[in-house]
Amino acid sequence: MAGRVEGKVALITGAAQGLGEAAARMLAREGARVAVTDVNVAGAERVVASINEDRSGAAIAVGHDVTSETEWVEALNATERAFGGLHVLVNNAGIGLTKDLEDVTLQEWRQVHAIDLDGVFLGCKLAIPLIARSVKETGLGGSIVNISSISGIIAGHNMAAYNSAKAAVRHLSKSVALYCARKGYGIRSNSVHPVFIATPILDPLVARYGRDAAYAKLGRQVPLGHIGEPDDIAYAVLYLASDESKFVTGAELKVDGGISAM
Repeated sequence: MAGRVEGKVALITGAAQGLGEAAARMLAREGARVAVTDVNVAGAERVVASINEDRSGAAIAVGHDVTSETEWVEALNATERAFGGLHVLVNNAGIGLTKDLEDVTLQEWRQVHAIDLDGVFLGCKLAIPLIARSVKETGLGGSIVNISSISGIIAGHNMAAYNSAKAAVRHLSKSVALYCARKGYGIRSNSVHPVFIATPILDPLVARYGRDAAYAKLGRQVPLGHIGEPDDIAYAVLYLASDESKFVTGAELKVDGGISAM
């Protein structure tokens, strides 16, 4: 049986660990060839080696700072050289910042927005022409999946920079969706909004309270009573990357254990 993204090529940023790694593994298992990009090149190579053990030649690793337009061009060119095109872009790379607004420096504000928002803008802008060509050549649907956060919908008293950047990703995704639809590119654009997920982004809290206590503390805020797993988000990415979601664009998919329903 063919996989759900059989024949597609995907580029996933920030894929050396966490949500990006889970998405890369999921898409590869379901038939895609994947470019695993990250500033952590050793981590990306580790993920790629593991993927290629199961499907030889299914993945490549690319060193990639998402705030650099030059490195975006290089990453896209490397993907096209290796796999002949691109159908799916997963803008996952991001950082968090938990800090009182009055204590946030301008440098910190700009860094969060550079990675969490500007990197998404650059990815969409620069990948759209390649995705459009690939869609035309192969007949397979194109998809941009931007990993936002439930924090892009629900604000926190000590997360101003992160809230701002992730909220902007949500709205940018809608603008990209409308643009691509108007151009007739065959590219959809959607955002995914996770709540607390067991990834390294929670490491500061784990260091403070211990793993079990930290996860329990966060889980008490979620109606389902626990935090999520990386594959919970990877399955959402898989759906949006596949042609099962061919009539879904400009939408936000909340994977949040019900917290936004409160």
